[in-house]
Amino acid sequence: MEEMNMNQMPEENNYGDSQIQVLEGLEAVRKRPGMYIGTTSVKGLHHLISEIVDNSIDEALAGFCKNITVTLHSDGSCEVRDDGRGVPAGIHPTVGKPTLEVIYTILHAGGKFGGGGYKIAGGLHGVGASVVNALSKRVEVRNHRDGKGYYIAFERGNVVEDFRETGDTEVHGLHVRFWPDEEIFETVEFDYETVKTRLREQSFLNAGVSITIADERSGQEENFCFEGGIKSFVEFLNHKKGADPIHPVIYVNGEKGSSQAEIALQYNDSITDSILSFANNMHTVDGGTHETGFKVGLTKALNDYGKKYNVFKNDEKLTGDDVREGLSAVISVKLEDAQFESQTKAKLGNSEIRTLVESIVNEKLSVFFEENPETARTIIEKSILAARAREAAKRARELTRRKGLLESSSLPGKLADCNERRMEYTELYLVEGDSAGGTAKDCRDSRFQAILPLRGKILNVEKNRIDRIYSSVQIIPIILALGTGIGSEFDISKLRYGKIIIMADADVDGSHIKTLLLTFFFRHMRPLIDAGHVYAAMPPLYKVYRGKQQRYAFSDEERDMYIEELGGNAQAERYKGLGEMDPDQLWDTTMDPEKRILKRITVEDAVEADALFNVLMGDKVEPRREFIELNAKYANLDT
Repeated sequence: MEEMNMNQMPEENNYGDSQIQVLEGLEAVRKRPGMYIGTTSVKGLHHLISEIVDNSIDEALAGFCKNITVTLHSDGSCEVRDDGRGVPAGIHPTVGKPTLEVIYTILHAGGKFGGGGYKIAGGLHGVGASVVNALSKRVEVRNHRDGKGYYIAFERGNVVEDFRETGDTEVHGLHVRFWPDEEIFETVEFDYETVKTRLREQSFLNAGVSITIADERSGQEENFCFEGGIKSFVEFLNHKKGADPIHPVIYVNGEKGSSQAEIALQYNDSITDSILSFANNMHTVDGGTHETGFKVGLTKALNDYGKKYNVFKNDEKLTGDDVREGLSAVISVKLEDAQFESQTKAKLGNSEIRTLVESIVNEKLSVFFEENPETARTIIEKSILAARAREAAKRARELTRRKGLLESSSLPGKLADCNERRMEYTELYLVEGDSAGGTAKDCRDSRFQAILPLRGKILNVEKNRIDRIYSSVQIIPIILALGTGIGSEFDISKLRYGKIIIMADADVDGSHIKTLLLTFFFRHMRPLIDAGHVYAAMPPLYKVYRGKQQRYAFSDEERDMYIEELGGNAQAERYKGLGEMDPDQLWDTTMDPEKRILKRITVEDAVEADALFNVLMGDKVEPRREFIELNAKYANLDT
């Protein structure tokens, strides 16, 4: 083979100084927005509001802000107003530009880097305001400071109206209005419920701060102000669940140096837990050291109490899972140098905060239990029941294994596996019914698509502990096919399929099966949802045809559109079930990767998702009836 002369390499393969790109100012944010806000989906869009609101919350933490208003304007913009101090209005001494311009145009410029502006702040990375500016087609900032008003405007990160003084004013605080850039985001339409949930959360975490959301588009407006702080938050969690508390809310707090921690907790009569953790008002959805400290401290306090008063039988000992059954808790820490694992602040990494939270929970709960023996006994008896159920689950699991039903070497008999073994290229269809399962097997691409028919009613895991799961003939095949195990044994590295696709009929029964399966995944295989492995197939509702021409419609509106398009004697045939389709139709509409519609299942808000599963699948009838009455007008039972 002829050797290549390095001097003769084509120009496009050269790698030299000229190939190194230098992104000036906010160009880097617009070029790689995901690095700064995680995603450009609807979740990233709403993160923009959080970044601006967080700055107002920081003013509240510093003791200078009592009222925050968020307005969703009819022109697509969002405006955040607070009554804090406003931003310093002079010329920045080192940059030589107005401080307001510096904050909105330079990354890592802010008052949260130890200069004394803020001791505790959520927006510690100093990129919030500038990132919002970079990802908005327009931003208008009105600053009210020391009796004077100031104004500046930007477009896509660049100043378009220079900083100027607007005159005397009695108003104080910062007003920021921004229009998200449709060139960046998949959608620029704000969702009222999403914004409301986040603002309500902030009002719980900052007792006494009044936060208002107003939506010009719909006329909706709500105000949140909770003097009870995180104690009210815990009560709200249990109310949303439709669960009955078994004792009053317990509240403990403490501090060490400049770090502070407060914890509120309450057990209820359900078998699921809801633990929310926050650091400097940021919801740490992936937990972190503060959450670990809470779990360790709680487990130790209950074990010590049980041992001291001889509550346990034989060698009983409570695990973390035991003491968290039926628990609702909120952990909120505030610290000067919060170390998050990403810009979106999903997980706290400060090691010292674990020690602080663990000692507060262990020591102060121990004192509380001594002073409130009746509550202590109620909690520990519930935990002991959970421990005994865990032992029953272990025995059931071992029995199932002895029968060969959980051996990794054997797959479910009804599973039609695929040929491909690389997880990232494979799909597992969980198909409602043997009939549809048979059709799916006939039309699938066996190279990468596996089919598991589901027969009979799926166990409602919201009402049943894990020991019942191991005796469920409907769920065991799913566990075995996926290969990950469940609960504390779950190991996502053993997952056999990159996509898990729920394929049920487009009717009420299909929706019920889908909800039961999602409840199972949410409660016992949650990382599958978090990692984006779970999908719902979207089969068509109608076949619209005229002669040999045919279209598949996924809604009534689409059906009517196709009838008009085909004209004449066009007819619409309603599919009552997947089993009614022949293999070619099922492939063309629901399984062909080139044509199908898949909906990825995500958990955008853990509180709302947790509450919804409790309401829809739990024991309480009244909350479910209330939910149906409130939402029936929005429901389409065919989708």
